[in-house]
This record gives sequence, C-alpha cells and structure tokens, in this order.
Amino acid sequence: MSRKHTLVQHRRSPVGAPPGTLVPDANASPTTISLTVIKADTATVHPDQSVEDIRAAMRSGDRLWVDVIGLADLELIAEIGALFELDPLAVEDVTNTDQRPKVDVYEKHPLIVVHMFDGKTVASKEQFAISFDKKHVVTFQERPGDCLEPVRRRLASPTGRIRKRGAPYLVYAILDTILDSYFPLLEAIGDELEEIEDRIISDPRPDEVARLHTLKRDLLVIKRALWPSREMLSALTREEIGLIPKDVHQYLRDTYDHAIQLIDVTETYRELATGLLDLYMSSVSTKMNEVMKVLTIISTIFIPLGFLAGIWGMNFNQNSAWNMPELEFAYGYPLALGLMAVIAVGLLIVFRWKRWL
Repeated sequence: MSRKHTLVQHRRSPVGAPPGTLVPDANASPTTISLTVIKADTATVHPDQSVEDIRAAMRSGDRLWVDVIGLADLELIAEIGALFELDPLAVEDVTNTDQRPKVDVYEKHPLIVVHMFDGKTVASKEQFAISFDKKHVVTFQERPGDCLEPVRRRLASPTGRIRKRGAPYLVYAILDTILDSYFPLLEAIGDELEEIEDRIISDPRPDEVARLHTLKRDLLVIKRALWPSREMLSALTREEIGLIPKDVHQYLRDTYDHAIQLIDVTETYRELATGLLDLYMSSVSTKMNEVMKVLTIISTIFIPLGFLAGIWGMNFNQNSAWNMPELEFAYGYPLALGLMAVIAVGLLIVFRWKRWL
C-alpha cells in the first residue's frame, strides 16, 4: 500500500520546550547506520555500524560518509550529533521532518535540508539532511530506501573522481542525484496527463476528475519541495558564506539549473492539469448538449404527429354534419400514417439542410 503524503505536518515540539528538544515520532523507522570509508583507491560500505565503529574509523584518518537511516532512536542520533559536534538546533531539525528545504550555517558546520523522492511515487517523499566539514559527510534520512545508488556506484568505481575530491564534492553529488530523481517522477506524471487528455477527448468519465485532483496535489508537493531547494542551492554557491570551494561551484550551478528546469516543468504540468479539468467540464457539457439536441429534434418531429393523432383520435359521432369526413375513408388509417411519415421525413430533411443534424 502506498504511503499517503500530507501537505502539512502536525508534529511539533511541546509548547514552551527549550531549543534543541527532540520529539519522538511513533511512526519513525528503526535507526541504523551505514558507514562508507572513502580512500584514494577504494570506498568500502559497512552496514549496521555503531558509534564506536564510527569513532574508530575517524581515528584512521580516512574520509567518511555516515548515513543515518531511520529516526526512531533519538539517543543514537544525539550521540552522532555529539560525535561530529552538530549544533543541538541542527539535530532538532534533523529529527523534526517538517522542515522546508534550506541551508543553515552553524559555528562548526552547515546543515542542508532537502526533500527526496525515490523517482517513482510522490508518496515516497522524505526529508534528507546533510551536515559536512572538509573531510566527513553525515546524512540523515527518514527510512530505508533512497535514490542515491548512483552515488554509491560512483564511489565504488575505480575511475570515478568522486573519491579523489573532498567532502563538498560528495555533498554536491548527493544533492545532484536527489534533484535528478525528480525528473522520472515528473515524466511519469506528464505521461499520465497525456493519457488522461486522450481519454477525456474520446470518452470523459467522472473518475478522471478525481485522478486529476490527485495529480495536482502531487505536483503541489513537488513544487513545495523545489522552490526552497532552488534558494538553498543558490545560497551554497555564495562566496560570502564560503561553504563550498570555488572548484565545486560550477557543478552546483548545474544542479541549480536543473532545479529551475524542474520548477518550469512542474508549473507547466499544473497548468495542464487545470486545463484538463476545464476540458473535462467542456467535454461533458458538449456531450450533454448533443444528447439534448437529439432529444429536442425527436420531440420536434413528434409534435405535429401527436397533433394529427390527437385530432383524428377524438372519434366524434359519425352522423354529425360537422364530423371529420376522414373517419369514413376506407384507407384513412394508412393515409394518416403515410402523412405522418412524410411530415417526419420532411422535418428531418429540413434539419439536415439547416445543419442541425
């Protein structure tokens, strides 16, 4: 069953709680730690690590990517924060998954928050947080499963430059992969909108309206993730902040261009979905008008026929001098039916000539 996504989260710290308060989430996934040890010639992934394992790896002097998966164990997350000297407010933002995409700069580290999709469904949206220094990268995601397999493959590749660059380049690679995962998601929505458009034109059905509203809601979720992400990427490249080296700026600017392109596509699809709703209403109205036109023509044809049938069906006394003489004709009945048929055919010819049919 797909996970239902909401536009607004309602979990928050208690009223009056001090800054840095960690609020448990009963629905959070169990917390595990994946450790990637990055050397000049190798990158080794170690799943299910402990804080002591990470501390030992830090003493080796190698570059590390610590990926914290699941936010249920707040004590373990706090230990990770203390190990990498994360500000308590940053740790609070990590565990409160209703943050908008942003970059916060603290005394000893920055914190980047972005929304991640698996590239398949909008219901897969989750908060992804990144903290880094010149050597190590620490990431936090809500649950297992992500779109970062291309980054792991690049780390494992012997010819990849990602192992030879510092932590900021790895952060760029992660952000770029997360933004790129929006493309297949939007492509799937675009394909479905085209299919719905074809169905609406040929045979509009009420269930198309419900699906269009769902797609508009999905596009709104994507838009809410993209707009602040654009500002976050722009902030990372500002020289006055000094978070990212200049040699990585050009790559982040490319990711920024991807964000702009994604925003344009999202807005286009939202307008298309709105237009399809209008098209559905127009198609239904046109179809109803066609039905009413046919019914009106049928009624118009039967008006004179019903009038004649009513006149001849009064059956007055045949001995009266004012009686209808047609009632005494031997072939009156077939003549009456023939006259009615001629009138009906004549009306159809007139309607056809007027292009009402």
